[in-house]
Amino acid sequence: MQPISKPPAAAPASAMTAMMAQTRDLELVIHHVLAGLGHGIHAGRERGAGVEFSEYRAYAPGDEWRRVDWKLMARADRYFVREAERDSHVATWLWLDATASMAEPSREINGVDKLWFARTVLACVAAIAQRQGDAFGLVICTDGKVEFTQASRGPRQLQRVLAALAKAKPEGQLPSAEVLKSNLHFARAPSMIFAASDFLDWPSPLSEVLLRLRNMRHDVRLLTLRTQAEVDASFKSGAGYRDPERDDGLHRIGNADRAYYKQQSRAHFDAVAGSCRQNNIVHYEARIEQPLGGVLRGWLQLAGALAK
Repeated sequence: MQPISKPPAAAPASAMTAMMAQTRDLELVIHHVLAGLGHGIHAGRERGAGVEFSEYRAYAPGDEWRRVDWKLMARADRYFVREAERDSHVATWLWLDATASMAEPSREINGVDKLWFARTVLACVAAIAQRQGDAFGLVICTDGKVEFTQASRGPRQLQRVLAALAKAKPEGQLPSAEVLKSNLHFARAPSMIFAASDFLDWPSPLSEVLLRLRNMRHDVRLLTLRTQAEVDASFKSGAGYRDPERDDGLHRIGNADRAYYKQQSRAHFDAVAGSCRQNNIVHYEARIEQPLGGVLRGWLQLAGALAK
């Protein structure tokens, strides 16, 4: 297999995505996607005894004496403490929807489906968190259950998360609301949550929990993934389709059904976006046929813009 880090100069984005989808080496894909990205996950800073000076404030009982500015005290005859800023190291949680609907493939790029795209984007976020020195963990919703990789730091943690992402298979339905709520023990401290799903069910147990986490003051960032065929209703006319998460028979879409399908689909995802806006949740919608690096960049840039 040709190394994906050195594609032919004229290779279209779709050919490069197809090439990446054929390798099982997530680290190789990450290296290619993150090359030249130049973005961190967060630019948040918090007050503390850091190294970058911010401002002075009056001394308060309990402050460390080594932070008192003695020269200013000599001039003002009062104690002042040097306030500084330091990078905040909040935990990053990657949330992967690995239910059956995520097996939906692209009809334009061989080997690419929603789950591949979601796991690869989240793997890139994990790599960025590891480079920044942040703790990061993984939550996978699959076949009615929740699988955890506890948050930690360092290269070994990245290997654990990548291994768990690589093993994820699209199976079953989302866990129930009770199962999800009982697994929120990771959410004791404020954190960033990057969730990738097709969000075909909204409201759902997953959406309820994500909104709950936002109300608990977590920074929630959602990536909605769709196929180009889902967006423009370019399904093969007359072909039968079965909902992989429901046993309700075959569905056929004829030419007369396309306009209604597109109307209902757009209304659903507009409702998802509207709910996110109301709850101050970052929401980015993408197609799995888009260049993966561009989607990752857009998702992170949107989060950064809303944080300002």
